[in-house]
This record gives sequence, structure tokens and C-alpha cells, in this order.
Amino acid sequence: MKERLDLAEIPREKKISKNDFLERYVKPQKPVVIEHLIDDWPAYKKWNIDYIRKVAGEKTVPLFDGRKNISSEYKFNEPHLHMKMAEYLDLLEQGPTSYRIFLYHLLREVPALQKDFEYPKVGLRLLKQIPMLFFGGENSKVFMHYDIDLANILHFHFHGSKRCILFPPSQTKYLYKVPHALIAREDIDFTEPDFEKFPALKKAKGMVTELQHGETLYMPEGYWHQMTYLTPGFSMSLRAAPRNLPHLSKALYNLFFMRHFDNLMRQWKGQKWIDYKNRQALEKTNDRDKVS
Repeated sequence: MKERLDLAEIPREKKISKNDFLERYVKPQKPVVIEHLIDDWPAYKKWNIDYIRKVAGEKTVPLFDGRKNISSEYKFNEPHLHMKMAEYLDLLEQGPTSYRIFLYHLLREVPALQKDFEYPKVGLRLLKQIPMLFFGGENSKVFMHYDIDLANILHFHFHGSKRCILFPPSQTKYLYKVPHALIAREDIDFTEPDFEKFPALKKAKGMVTELQHGETLYMPEGYWHQMTYLTPGFSMSLRAAPRNLPHLSKALYNLFFMRHFDNLMRQWKGQKWIDYKNRQALEKTNDRDKVS
């Protein structure tokens, strides 16, 4: 039998009070799926691919192709292609595609969509900036990463289903983190990992769930996450600044130094810089694993 990652199911709550959410999940920094948090949102009934095509089909959107992320040709979070939203949604419905929309301000481009949601009263000081949307087609994957601002995240999924794998920050030492970046090595398939090449993954202990339309995933500060769209669909995230002071310091470092340093090195060294970082991720993690 083929070995798999050590993944426990993420706990689920039908509904939950603010106090219980804070005490059970936010304070101990544990993820949870809340199944009926947004049933009263207009978005719960309205938001699907056909509706987005109707209200935003003519918008030009940035696309990311996961197959190209290891190239030095692109800067941090730089899109690989642009396309009309209607054309992209047609592409999603035609079959599997690696193209995704990542961190897109659709609600700013189509202000009417902002009336379809509200900020949940769950005890988090959610940032009131316009939230971003994420789209993916069947079998498209979001590489394993953690967010640059180490925020507490409420992640709402719409249209179809999406598999989410999470690891707490304590498991970073096993995940082949790339230096000067927020990602694990992108040649790792976290759905079927190569344990011969990446043996430290055997020790990593994570969590998994499948999100359905209208469900909310709470991801605590600095949690690693990898997403696989099992069907075409899209998600929206709301964020709250990290409550942990070291996490806040690290977030400021990431925002104001790390990403700019990495982009500078990409420009100066090109592919050699990318290859060097990937070698370091492999060698240091495997060396650390042998010692432990």
C-alpha cells in the first residue's frame, strides 16, 4: 500500500458562537470548518460561475499557471497571462486546467458584489479592506505556502468542492521550505508525495478537509496550506492581523524586506537563484531530518 501524508480531519462545526470560536479555535490556534456561517449572505444563494460570468464577464483578469512558478522569469506573485473573465470561466467548464485566478480584487472591479456579503461577528478584528477572490478549474492546485502577512484567515468556498491540506508552523522543518520565500518546494505533490526524494515529509503531521459550497475554513496565523480544486470553483478570504507579536514582526519582515530581496536576486541571478534555493530546501531539510 502506497504511503501517504499523516493527515487528520479538520474539525467541523455546524454553527458556533463567538465565544466558543475564540476559546476552542482562535486562542489555541486550531483550524476548523464552519458549515453554516454564511447561510444568510446573499452570496450563499447567488454566487456561482454563471452569476460571475453575468456580472463580470467583460473584466480582464490575471491568471497564474502553476507549472511556471519555479521559473525566474516572473516576479513574486506576478501573473503569467491575462484573459477576459468570461473566456476564463469557459475554460474552467471545458475541463481540467492549471490556470488560476489568485488574489484578485473582483469586488472592487464589480462593486455590486460587495452587497452580497458581510463581515462575520466571530471575535476576529477583520480587516475592512475589499476582500480578494481565488478561482480554479478541476484538478488545479495551489502550491503549499503560508501567507505573507501571517494573518488569521476566514476562507469561504463557492461553487463545487475544494480539498485543503494544512500544516501548523511547527511542521515547517519537515516541509522543504524554500529560503527567502513563503513556499515549499513546488515539485512536491502533496496529494501523492515522493517520500524517497522528500523523506522528511513522513514526519509531518497535518490536517485535511474538503470544502463544499458555502462552507468556511478558519486558518490560524502562519498555517501552511495547499489547495486542490476538485471541481471548478472559487473562494473568498477575509483576514485579521496576527495576534502573536513574533508573527506580526515576521509579517512586517516578509512585507518590507523578504519579497523585495527575492525579486532583486531573481533579477540579478535569474534561474541560478531559483535553483540554488531549491537545492537549499532539499539539502537542509534532509540533513535536519537525519540529525533528528
